Amino acid sequence: MSRTPASGNNYSKKILKILSENKALSVSELTQKVAPDGQNGAILKPLQAYAVTRALRNLREAGLVESLSSDQNDYARLTRAGKQKVNNLKLESDTALLNPNWDGMWRIVLLDLPESRKNERESLRYLLKKAGFVCLKNSAWISPHPFEHLFMNIKKDLGLTTELMIMVTETIDPETEAVLFELFKK
Repeated sequence: MSRTPASGNNYSKKILKILSENKALSVSELTQKVAPDGQNGAILKPLQAYAVTRALRNLREAGLVESLSSDQNDYARLTRAGKQKVNNLKLESDTALLNPNWDGMWRIVLLDLPESRKNERESLRYLLKKAGFVCLKNSAWISPHPFEHLFMNIKKDLGLTTELMIMVTETIDPETEAVLFELFKK
């Protein structure tokens, strides 16, 4: 029996990636982008369509994708949790390599979420650690790695106007900078 070459997990990742690049997409257009015609021959086309449908259903059940309907089409778009998942996948990716050459800038993130938003706070701390940030003082994180744009997107996506502050600076006092150079081996 023939099987599709990509597993459901790969289809799920493809769906998340495609939806992260669009506000919403019709399910038929999404299916076409995930498993284009002729990718593996006409024989596998029904299996690919089924695999995409199943992956999409699993993403909906996991709360990562939501369905929208109009008279003409069914649409899919990422939920807030789906956007967070995409950001996690980007950090875990083998292709998410850091530039070995330091640009001389320090990225400082101040995170201040109340206890009532503990899950979000823990998720953000996890992302900060995965992105190579080090916790300096309670809610202050620092890194020489250029991930400020990722956190600016997270800030915008989650509506964290004052709870997440991002600073990029090249000036830090000499004593602190010496400690940071040692910590990051710069």
